[in-house]
Amino acid sequence: MASDQSFADFELAGWENEATAAEYDRHLSLVTTQSTKALLDDAAVGSGHRVLDIATGAGYVAAAAARRHAHPIGIDFSATQVRLARQRYLDIRFEQANAEALPFESESFDAVVNAFGLCHLPDPDLALREAFRVLKPGGRFAFSVWDVPERALGFGALYAAIRAHGSMDVGLPVGPNFFMFSNAEQSNQALRGAGFANPTFRQVPQVWRVADADGLFAMVATGTVRAAATLRAQSAQARQAIRESMRAAISAFRRGDGYEVPMPAVVAAGVRP
Repeated sequence: MASDQSFADFELAGWENEATAAEYDRHLSLVTTQSTKALLDDAAVGSGHRVLDIATGAGYVAAAAARRHAHPIGIDFSATQVRLARQRYLDIRFEQANAEALPFESESFDAVVNAFGLCHLPDPDLALREAFRVLKPGGRFAFSVWDVPERALGFGALYAAIRAHGSMDVGLPVGPNFFMFSNAEQSNQALRGAGFANPTFRQVPQVWRVADADGLFAMVATGTVRAAATLRAQSAQARQAIRESMRAAISAFRRGDGYEVPMPAVVAAGVRP
């Protein structure tokens, strides 16, 4: 099946939804922020630096940069996300903007970061070139994405269950492979292709803590865009089987009264010569 909607429009519509943005902020941000320090470290963000935080979401990375006494600007393609960030961090500048056509002059930032945003864009390579363009010579760019599903086991359990009990071919607009940058060779090649030198790549441990066995399924169903749309497109029988399969998969990660599911990130970085 195929969709007449563009991937860009699909993603933007999903992240403009206030309920989706709020659920992501409430639950998934507790995971993604576990790699914020590594992201800022690999971008060499320090005091006095002018920092661009692309795909800022609710503004957590920009706020962490500000705590390092940097001067961050956060951008997101979603006006809903920008409103969340502005409400939470009154002293930081947030703007709605397109990562593939940044509204900033060339060579105007000391560091650029992108946390879990690249694979939500229709043309990640163009976004990398734009990040390169706005960096000063010697400035560093770093991005984070989820590790491969074999290690980011929440997503691994989800997609394994969908393949076993439903279908991944549900007519969504075609976009980048969600895990394309989870591979070191692919990330390094993309960074070099955009002009960056000395690329680095490392895994960062993260844990998704949920209170009950169905919590992870519920969070994916309400706090994501592509994965949630894939779940909604399944039959009721398939969704129930997927839920039960995920419940069984995370049972091995029971810790006390809850579950701790490994969800590592990878952080890749490069320098503008």
